[in-house]
Amino acid sequence: MKTCPFFGVCGGCKFDFAAPDYREKKLREISSLPLTGDAVWTDVGTRRRADFAFADGAFGFYQHRSKNIVPVQMCPLLRPEINALLPALRALPWGGAGSCLVTVCDNGIDISIDANVPYFSSDFRAAAERLQNVIRVTWGGRTVMMRATPTVTFNGHTVEFPPNAFLQPTVPSERALRDMVVDAARSARRVADLFCGLGNFTFALNADGFDIAGTGTRRDLNTHPLTVGMLAQYDCVVMDPPRAGAYAQCKVLANSNVSRIIYVSCNPATWRRDANVLQRGGYELKTLIPVDQFVGSAHWELFSIFDRAA
Repeated sequence: MKTCPFFGVCGGCKFDFAAPDYREKKLREISSLPLTGDAVWTDVGTRRRADFAFADGAFGFYQHRSKNIVPVQMCPLLRPEINALLPALRALPWGGAGSCLVTVCDNGIDISIDANVPYFSSDFRAAAERLQNVIRVTWGGRTVMMRATPTVTFNGHTVEFPPNAFLQPTVPSERALRDMVVDAARSARRVADLFCGLGNFTFALNADGFDIAGTGTRRDLNTHPLTVGMLAQYDCVVMDPPRAGAYAQCKVLANSNVSRIIYVSCNPATWRRDANVLQRGGYELKTLIPVDQFVGSAHWELFSIFDRAA
């Protein structure tokens, strides 16, 4: 395949991931960053979650720069389980308009729907119950049908997967990030895993996790970051915040004595802002490696290490 057959029609990708110059073009997005190592690339066909749109009975991806919906037959980026389900999803009796997040979990497929109407029809429920390999469907947080509780596994630890929960888009990139984080924290005595989510890093590090939901202590780190006193018990902090970054927590970390900060970011712009805060506080950037886990898009994941200057 020399080009994706849907590129330029479907709006899911900014870059044609099948083109021979894909990597060169995508790297230009972060050419101003002080990278210290080669990019980690993710294979096509491994994406385990996709956010589809529906409106006026149509189901698919938005057309490029448009609210028109392209009823894609398949997407080369997605895992086979999702592509196999697309015909049945398009055939559902959709009502209203909204989004449909499809996630491949360990024990089946989870579907989470957000719509501009709070209800679903009895016909929709009946059709959802006939979906193959789907174990749960929710609509606006309400259960349409559930055969089993979806689960995901991190480093041998299986946890429940809540509707709309954060999950790295591919297993290979999830493992690559976890391996880099574990290696960087290898000499740490005690680790705090901030914005820990469901525990991709928490279990592997035997860390204390903090987040609004998921594994660990419930805490909104944007409004209530860990204090300098709380951070005193940790010699290493791992952070993997949402796209908004970790500005409030970084301002506190800049005044702490934490020896090493491992920062995983899905937004180079907020990473740069937060990195400036840490560097002004006396931390030195030691490692910055990009990970192309959002294949085809303009988005990069960044893995970085900051050490407290001696």
